[in-house]
Amino acid sequence: MENQHPLLPSILHSTAKLSDISSDEIEEFLEYKNVSFKVYLKLFAWESRLLWLLSGAVIIVLIFNYMLGFVTLMFVGHLGSLELAGASIASVGIQGLAYGVMLGMASAVETVCGQAYGAKRYAVMGVICQRAILLHLGAAFLLSFPYWFSGPLLKAIGQSETISEQGELFARGLILQLYALAISCPMQRFLQAQNIVNPMAYIAVSVFIVHVVITWLVVDVLEYGLFGAAMAQSFSWWLLVIAQGLYVVFSPWCKETWTGFSMNAFNSIWPYFKLTVASAVMLCLEIWYFQGLVLVSGLLPYATVSLDSISVCDNNSMNYWNWDMQFMLGLAAAASVRVSNELGAGHPRVAKMSVIIVNMTSIMFSTIICIIVLIFRVGLSKLFTSDSEVIEAVSHLTPLLAISVWLNGIQPILSGVAVGSGWQAVVAYVNLATYYCIGLPIGCILGFKTSLQAAVAKAADRLKEAGNRVNEDLVDSP
Repeated sequence: MENQHPLLPSILHSTAKLSDISSDEIEEFLEYKNVSFKVYLKLFAWESRLLWLLSGAVIIVLIFNYMLGFVTLMFVGHLGSLELAGASIASVGIQGLAYGVMLGMASAVETVCGQAYGAKRYAVMGVICQRAILLHLGAAFLLSFPYWFSGPLLKAIGQSETISEQGELFARGLILQLYALAISCPMQRFLQAQNIVNPMAYIAVSVFIVHVVITWLVVDVLEYGLFGAAMAQSFSWWLLVIAQGLYVVFSPWCKETWTGFSMNAFNSIWPYFKLTVASAVMLCLEIWYFQGLVLVSGLLPYATVSLDSISVCDNNSMNYWNWDMQFMLGLAAAASVRVSNELGAGHPRVAKMSVIIVNMTSIMFSTIICIIVLIFRVGLSKLFTSDSEVIEAVSHLTPLLAISVWLNGIQPILSGVAVGSGWQAVVAYVNLATYYCIGLPIGCILGFKTSLQAAVAKAADRLKEAGNRVNEDLVDSP
């Protein structure tokens, strides 16, 4: 059977370049079952090459876009602990909500534009991007109200008046960033669907460098304070939008997909709106689930310790957790593009192969990260604290962190596959069932009805002793 296949020589040829093998050849070739292991290795290398060409640049974009806010908080931290607390709670409670909505809605662009690109319906892609920007701007207008009135909202969730005031000041300075995000997210997905990722990486790195300089000038030199830091972040995001927009309009690589502004963007907006809503719900259900766990932990005995334990785990683990998450989101974006492109081109077998290979890649990477976390859990804790009691407490939680990191290598990839296939509505129901009908109840049972409650009490005593030692050191210090 294998010798009779007409495409086998071109795929097996040792001197044939992977870039010379087309998806059409692979799709036809995958119809045959009896294929040697050597051929599968070449197919693995062919798909891996495409995945890494996409995901490598996307990971860079995600990291440097994330670092815009990270650098802003670094400079805000030098203004004072109150300003940092206000900016941090606004970033998590207010800005996190907007990010979830915007990024979720943008996944609809990945689905439709990716499949249109695979089907070679290039002119439709520009119209889809414009339609998405219109809907995103409408969502940004609605979300600007929570930004403006974030002070009362933060007080409603238990924040002090002083922290709420600082959070409101910071959030109001980020309203302009919200509208920049409404334009940038669809454009990024528009370019990703065409496999145009390297220019986005160059733009992200360049804007990050400019952002560091601008934030330093605004905060340290001109001393415009917390509001100035927020405005600097908004300004940097608008630089990102302008650079991406100029590339889309003037790049020869987009001349077939962007043919100018069109009134067709207002046509058939309702079906697309339903897809964006499903996309936003899919992602927001994940974000709100973690926020719900924090709220539930506040109802536990030793509520302060429970919440502080989450903070301790975040401070010690979020650094390498975030790097792992950016990596996985990059792979998920690549999987979404690959699946949508191949489905649009009528290559279901290649799409299935892509799903298998990207999951194998993410599982291998997550396994390596888990091993590193488990082996060096004490050393990693010492990077952030020198208190032996805290190191011991965090070490006990490290196995749970390792499990979370490993599962984190699977879930984002499957979400990316769902986005590429247009299954956002289905995944929204899955998230609702698994997170809220299964996850939260199990968390409540473990926290309120099992011996884990005793572990909280023991942790309370350890952290209380550590806190007393810190207070004594502060009193004794000049």
